[in-house]
Amino acid sequence: MKTIQGVLWDNDGVLVNTEQLFYESNRDLLLPYGIELTPKQFFDWFLDNNYGAWHLLLGQGHDIAVVNRLRVERSRLFAQRLRQARQLAMPGIHGVLQALRPHVRMGVVTSAYEQHFQLSHATSGMAACFDFVLTRERYGESKPAPDGYLLGLQRLGLDAAHCVAVEDSPRGLRAANAAGLECIILRNAMNRDYAFDEAFCVVESMAELGAVLASFVPGLAVARQQLESSL
Repeated sequence: MKTIQGVLWDNDGVLVNTEQLFYESNRDLLLPYGIELTPKQFFDWFLDNNYGAWHLLLGQGHDIAVVNRLRVERSRLFAQRLRQARQLAMPGIHGVLQALRPHVRMGVVTSAYEQHFQLSHATSGMAACFDFVLTRERYGESKPAPDGYLLGLQRLGLDAAHCVAVEDSPRGLRAANAAGLECIILRNAMNRDYAFDEAFCVVESMAELGAVLASFVPGLAVARQQLESSL
Protein backbone atom coordinates (compact mmCIF):
# COMPACT_ATOMS: atom_id res chain seq x y z
CA MET A 1 0.00 0.00 0.00
CA LYS A 2 1.30 3.45 -0.90
CA THR A 3 2.15 5.67 2.05
CA ILE A 4 2.38 9.45 1.93
CA GLN A 5 3.88 12.25 3.98
CA GLY A 6 2.51 15.18 1.99
CA VAL A 7 -0.52 16.35 -0.01
CA LEU A 8 -0.57 19.13 -2.60
CA TRP A 9 -4.04 20.54 -3.21
CA ASP A 10 -5.50 22.37 -6.16
CA ASN A 11 -7.87 25.14 -5.10
CA ASP A 12 -10.76 25.91 -7.47
CA GLY A 13 -13.13 22.97 -7.72
CA VAL A 14 -11.33 21.07 -4.95
CA LEU A 15 -11.13 23.28 -1.85
CA VAL A 16 -13.65 25.88 -2.97
CA ASN A 17 -16.61 25.76 -5.32
CA THR A 18 -15.56 28.57 -7.68
CA GLU A 19 -15.32 27.04 -11.16
CA GLN A 20 -18.92 27.97 -12.01
CA LEU A 21 -18.33 31.59 -10.99
CA PHE A 22 -15.26 31.79 -13.20
CA TYR A 23 -17.16 30.24 -16.10
CA GLU A 24 -19.98 32.75 -15.70
CA SER A 25 -17.52 35.65 -15.55
CA ASN A 26 -16.02 34.63 -18.91
CA ARG A 27 -19.40 33.84 -20.46
CA ASP A 28 -20.95 37.17 -19.52
CA LEU A 29 -18.01 39.20 -20.86
CA LEU A 30 -18.19 37.47 -24.23
CA LEU A 31 -21.97 37.70 -24.73
CA PRO A 32 -21.94 41.35 -25.94
CA TYR A 33 -19.63 40.21 -28.75
CA GLY A 34 -22.12 37.58 -29.95
CA ILE A 35 -20.14 34.71 -28.40
CA GLU A 36 -22.07 32.20 -26.28
CA LEU A 37 -19.47 30.29 -24.29
CA THR A 38 -20.88 26.89 -23.35
CA PRO A 39 -19.89 24.86 -20.27
CA LYS A 40 -18.34 22.24 -22.59
CA GLN A 41 -16.23 24.89 -24.35
CA PHE A 42 -15.18 26.29 -20.99
CA PHE A 43 -14.04 22.88 -19.81
CA ASP A 44 -12.20 22.09 -23.06
CA TRP A 45 -10.51 25.47 -23.47
CA PHE A 46 -9.87 26.54 -19.88
CA LEU A 47 -9.62 23.35 -17.80
CA ASP A 48 -8.21 20.96 -20.39
CA ASN A 49 -6.18 22.83 -23.01
CA ASN A 50 -5.41 26.04 -21.05
CA TYR A 51 -5.83 28.57 -23.84
CA GLY A 52 -9.06 30.28 -22.83
CA ALA A 53 -11.53 31.84 -25.25
CA TRP A 54 -9.73 35.00 -26.35
CA HIS A 55 -9.04 33.40 -29.73
CA LEU A 56 -12.74 33.86 -30.51
CA LEU A 57 -12.39 37.63 -30.21
CA LEU A 58 -9.22 37.68 -32.26
CA GLY A 59 -11.01 35.61 -34.88
CA GLN A 60 -13.64 38.34 -35.11
CA GLY A 61 -10.92 40.85 -35.95
CA HIS A 62 -10.56 42.49 -32.53
CA ASP A 63 -7.01 43.47 -31.63
CA ILE A 64 -5.04 42.50 -28.55
CA ALA A 65 -5.95 45.76 -26.79
CA VAL A 66 -9.55 44.55 -26.56
CA VAL A 67 -8.41 41.24 -25.13
CA ASN A 68 -6.20 42.96 -22.56
CA ARG A 69 -9.04 45.22 -21.48
CA LEU A 70 -11.39 42.28 -21.08
CA ARG A 71 -8.80 40.35 -19.05
CA VAL A 72 -8.79 43.19 -16.54
CA GLU A 73 -12.59 43.34 -16.56
CA ARG A 74 -12.84 39.58 -16.07
CA SER A 75 -10.56 39.77 -13.04
CA ARG A 76 -12.74 42.53 -11.58
CA LEU A 77 -15.99 40.68 -12.31
CA PHE A 78 -14.73 37.38 -10.88
CA ALA A 79 -13.51 39.17 -7.74
CA GLN A 80 -16.91 40.80 -7.34
CA ARG A 81 -18.68 37.46 -7.56
CA LEU A 82 -16.30 35.89 -5.05
CA ARG A 83 -17.06 38.72 -2.61
CA GLN A 84 -20.80 38.22 -3.07
CA ALA A 85 -20.72 34.45 -2.57
CA ARG A 86 -21.88 33.38 0.88
CA GLN A 87 -20.26 29.96 1.17
CA LEU A 88 -17.53 28.71 -1.16
CA ALA A 89 -15.90 25.87 0.79
CA MET A 90 -16.56 22.48 -0.77
CA PRO A 91 -18.91 20.45 1.46
CA GLY A 92 -16.94 18.11 3.70
CA ILE A 93 -13.49 19.57 2.97
CA HIS A 94 -12.96 20.82 6.54
CA GLY A 95 -13.31 17.34 7.98
CA VAL A 96 -10.80 15.92 5.51
CA LEU A 97 -8.22 18.66 6.15
CA GLN A 98 -8.56 18.60 9.93
CA ALA A 99 -8.18 14.83 10.10
CA LEU A 100 -5.08 14.80 7.89
CA ARG A 101 -3.34 17.91 9.22
CA PRO A 102 -1.64 16.33 12.27
CA HIS A 103 -0.20 13.53 10.14
CA VAL A 104 0.99 15.00 6.82
CA ARG A 105 2.41 18.24 5.44
CA MET A 106 0.04 20.04 3.08
CA GLY A 107 0.26 22.88 0.58
CA VAL A 108 -1.85 24.49 -2.12
CA VAL A 109 -0.72 24.76 -5.76
CA THR A 110 -3.25 26.84 -7.66
CA SER A 111 -3.61 28.66 -10.96
CA ALA A 112 -5.66 31.29 -9.10
CA TYR A 113 -4.07 34.67 -8.56
CA GLU A 114 -3.43 35.87 -5.02
CA GLN A 115 -6.35 38.31 -5.01
CA HIS A 116 -8.86 35.69 -6.07
CA PHE A 117 -7.42 33.04 -3.75
CA GLN A 118 -7.71 35.36 -0.77
CA LEU A 119 -11.28 36.30 -1.66
CA SER A 120 -12.30 32.67 -2.10
CA HIS A 121 -10.93 31.89 1.38
CA ALA A 122 -12.06 35.05 3.16
CA THR A 123 -14.31 33.00 5.44
CA SER A 124 -13.19 29.43 4.67
CA GLY A 125 -11.16 28.86 7.84
CA MET A 126 -8.73 26.59 5.96
CA ALA A 127 -5.55 28.67 6.20
CA ALA A 128 -4.18 26.94 9.31
CA CYS A 129 -4.33 23.56 7.55
CA PHE A 130 -1.64 24.44 5.00
CA ASP A 131 2.11 24.89 5.31
CA PHE A 132 2.08 27.23 2.30
CA VAL A 133 0.04 28.46 -0.66
CA LEU A 134 1.51 28.88 -4.16
CA THR A 135 -0.71 31.17 -6.21
CA ARG A 136 -0.13 31.86 -9.90
CA GLU A 137 2.32 34.71 -9.27
CA ARG A 138 4.73 32.46 -7.37
CA TYR A 139 5.91 30.02 -10.03
CA GLY A 140 6.87 29.97 -13.72
CA GLU A 141 4.65 28.29 -16.32
CA SER A 142 1.00 27.59 -15.53
CA LYS A 143 -0.56 24.13 -15.44
CA PRO A 144 -0.23 21.80 -17.36
CA ALA A 145 3.46 22.67 -16.91
CA PRO A 146 4.83 21.06 -13.72
CA ASP A 147 6.42 24.26 -12.35
CA GLY A 148 3.94 24.84 -9.53
CA TYR A 149 4.03 21.25 -8.33
CA LEU A 150 7.81 21.03 -8.52
CA LEU A 151 8.05 24.14 -6.35
CA GLY A 152 5.41 22.68 -4.05
CA LEU A 153 7.51 19.56 -3.54
CA GLN A 154 10.51 21.73 -2.72
CA ARG A 155 8.48 23.62 -0.15
CA LEU A 156 7.25 20.37 1.39
CA GLY A 157 10.82 19.07 1.48
CA LEU A 158 9.58 15.72 0.23
CA ASP A 159 10.06 13.46 -2.77
CA ALA A 160 7.15 13.05 -5.18
CA ALA A 161 7.00 9.34 -4.35
CA HIS A 162 5.89 10.23 -0.82
CA CYS A 163 3.17 12.71 -1.84
CA VAL A 164 -0.04 12.92 -3.81
CA ALA A 165 -1.87 15.76 -5.55
CA VAL A 166 -5.61 16.38 -5.52
CA GLU A 167 -7.02 17.96 -8.68
CA ASP A 168 -10.22 18.40 -10.68
CA SER A 169 -8.98 19.34 -14.17
CA PRO A 170 -7.12 17.58 -16.99
CA ARG A 171 -4.43 20.25 -17.12
CA GLY A 172 -3.95 19.99 -13.35
CA LEU A 173 -3.64 16.23 -13.66
CA ARG A 174 -1.01 16.60 -16.39
CA ALA A 175 0.91 19.11 -14.28
CA ALA A 176 0.95 16.79 -11.28
CA ASN A 177 1.99 13.77 -13.32
CA ALA A 178 4.73 15.76 -15.05
CA ALA A 179 6.12 16.56 -11.59
CA GLY A 180 6.19 12.85 -10.76
CA LEU A 181 3.12 12.96 -8.53
CA GLU A 182 0.30 10.48 -8.45
CA CYS A 183 -2.93 12.44 -8.65
CA ILE A 184 -6.41 11.90 -7.24
CA ILE A 185 -9.24 13.51 -9.19
CA LEU A 186 -12.33 14.80 -7.39
CA ARG A 187 -15.47 14.70 -9.49
CA ASN A 188 -17.66 17.78 -9.75
CA ALA A 189 -20.31 19.19 -12.08
CA MET A 190 -17.73 20.55 -14.52
CA ASN A 191 -15.64 17.40 -15.00
CA ARG A 192 -18.18 14.59 -14.66
CA ASP A 193 -17.92 13.46 -18.31
CA TYR A 194 -14.11 13.37 -18.57
CA ALA A 195 -12.35 10.00 -18.21
CA PHE A 196 -9.10 11.04 -16.43
CA ASP A 197 -7.38 7.84 -17.53
CA GLU A 198 -3.97 8.98 -16.22
CA ALA A 199 -5.18 9.64 -12.67
CA PHE A 200 -4.17 7.46 -9.73
CA CYS A 201 -7.87 7.26 -8.99
CA VAL A 202 -11.09 9.23 -9.49
CA VAL A 203 -13.34 9.79 -6.48
CA GLU A 204 -16.99 10.70 -6.66
CA SER A 205 -17.38 12.45 -3.31
CA MET A 206 -15.49 14.20 -0.53
CA ALA A 207 -16.16 11.21 1.72
CA GLU A 208 -14.46 8.92 -0.80
CA LEU A 209 -11.56 11.34 -1.15
CA GLY A 210 -11.07 11.39 2.61
CA ALA A 211 -11.10 7.61 2.81
CA VAL A 212 -8.52 7.26 0.01
CA LEU A 213 -6.18 9.84 1.59
CA ALA A 214 -6.54 8.29 5.03
CA SER A 215 -5.60 4.89 3.62
CA PHE A 216 -2.24 6.33 2.52
CA VAL A 217 -1.15 7.53 5.97
CA PRO A 218 0.51 4.96 8.27
CA GLY A 219 -1.28 4.31 11.55
CA LEU A 220 -4.15 6.63 10.76
CA ALA A 221 -6.90 4.65 12.48
CA VAL A 222 -7.95 7.59 14.65
CA ALA A 223 -7.94 10.04 11.76
CA ARG A 224 -9.89 7.58 9.66
CA GLN A 225 -12.57 7.46 12.34
CA GLN A 226 -12.59 11.26 12.42
CA LEU A 227 -13.10 11.39 8.67
CA GLU A 228 -15.91 8.88 8.74
CA SER A 229 -17.70 10.70 11.55
CA SER A 230 -17.30 14.15 9.99
CA LEU A 231 -18.51 13.39 6.45
